[in-house]
Amino acid sequence: MPARRDDLVLVGEFGRAHGLKGEVRLKSFTGDPAAIAGYGPLLTAQGRSISVEKVRPAAGGAPDMLIAQVKGVTSREAAEALNRVPLFVAREKLPPPEEEDEFLLADLIGLSVVDEAGAQIGTVIDVPNYGGGDLLDIRSAATGATALLPFTKAFVPTVDIPGRRIVAALPEDFFAPARPEPKEEA
Repeated sequence: MPARRDDLVLVGEFGRAHGLKGEVRLKSFTGDPAAIAGYGPLLTAQGRSISVEKVRPAAGGAPDMLIAQVKGVTSREAAEALNRVPLFVAREKLPPPEEEDEFLLADLIGLSVVDEAGAQIGTVIDVPNYGGGDLLDIRSAATGATALLPFTKAFVPTVDIPGRRIVAALPEDFFAPARPEPKEEA
């Protein structure tokens, strides 16, 4: 039986097979990408245990993209079966944050978002990163609409994990619906 989801932290995701002997691409979400191999067996969402034996940087220069050797995976077909499989580690296996302003992104999901006066704005529902930095996906308490906020000190001056809240400085039109682009006349 898999562990409860809140006891697990997403640390990586397998990509496509690499070569013919069972190697597979692995996107690491850990601070030190190669550290993913040192956490011991990792878990899939279904509770399957996977042991990453060795990793090396993948070609292309992306520091978080690795080539992995997985215990028991010795063919291209077996490696292809891992494509898009997310990998989790038990929270207690992770070291505590080293600095005051360092957080596990998983700990931000579900936090209340309040303005600087303490009024409820919404709730963090996800922490995506599309390549330009972490974003907070916030669901409005008033309307249920969602919007993305850059996770920077300018917009998020305070993160209070024990208090289960984030203080955010939002633009006035933060939850306003996107306006359609004007049509060009022919």
